[in-house]
Amino acid sequence: MRVGVLHPGEMGITVLESLVENDVSATWVKEGRSEDTIQRASSIPSLDTLEELVHSVETIISVCPPSAALKVALNIFDQGFEGTYVDANAISPLESRKIAELFGAVFVDGGIIGPPAKKAGTTRIYLSGIRSREVADLFQVGPLEAVALSESSDPEEITAASALKMAYAGFSKGSSALLLAVNAFAQKSGVLEALHKEWEISAPGLVRRSQNTAVNISRKAWRFGAEMDFISESFDEKSLPPEIHRGASALYRALEEFKDQPPAELNTLLEALSRTD
Repeated sequence: MRVGVLHPGEMGITVLESLVENDVSATWVKEGRSEDTIQRASSIPSLDTLEELVHSVETIISVCPPSAALKVALNIFDQGFEGTYVDANAISPLESRKIAELFGAVFVDGGIIGPPAKKAGTTRIYLSGIRSREVADLFQVGPLEAVALSESSDPEEITAASALKMAYAGFSKGSSALLLAVNAFAQKSGVLEALHKEWEISAPGLVRRSQNTAVNISRKAWRFGAEMDFISESFDEKSLPPEIHRGASALYRALEEFKDQPPAELNTLLEALSRTD
């Protein structure tokens, strides 16, 4: 089977490498990619255009910013692709169903949990849909573990992977946003030092967690705003309060200036947040 991955960013490249490790004929598209991306994936065979990809692979796996997931799917659909389409992006079940409506039975919903898959045991791709087992079988060895949640054609179960991703990120990235917001509030109120001293007494490790959170998410915060919007949408669909993650979305969007920059320390992020109204 020949598989195309859109696109080999920090996460996508590890998906490509995992496929290659499984002796899968994998490829990607140079068209529209940055020089950094082209360099990152230079060891893996590529194609020049999306049109070439659509007509030369049996499966396409989409790994892109959440806000671009539907646009990427529409582009693939408009090119006449008839193979298995895997959306592995952090989008809501509602958004995923829009893509499922395009591709029908050949659609597989996916959600990646964990960092870029460079070490075994850290990262899993969850899959749902009629062909989820076929896709999972592409990742039998290597650091990226594939888990088929459901092979049902039921509309609710088809998007199980996206629902799991929304639940997981709702806590992991939602709690990170809350932690940064609390630090920013304390700084703006002139009590940040006092708060950190209290945390060292009553909540040991929370200061270090704040610092680590800033360093770990600063370069990626630009992606998280849309993801929080999708989580809000998912909560709202289930009659749960959507406001929690709308606030998280606003916070992450306030940090978009750190995209492609070196990891930023907590104080730097708090300075940026202090400029917001």
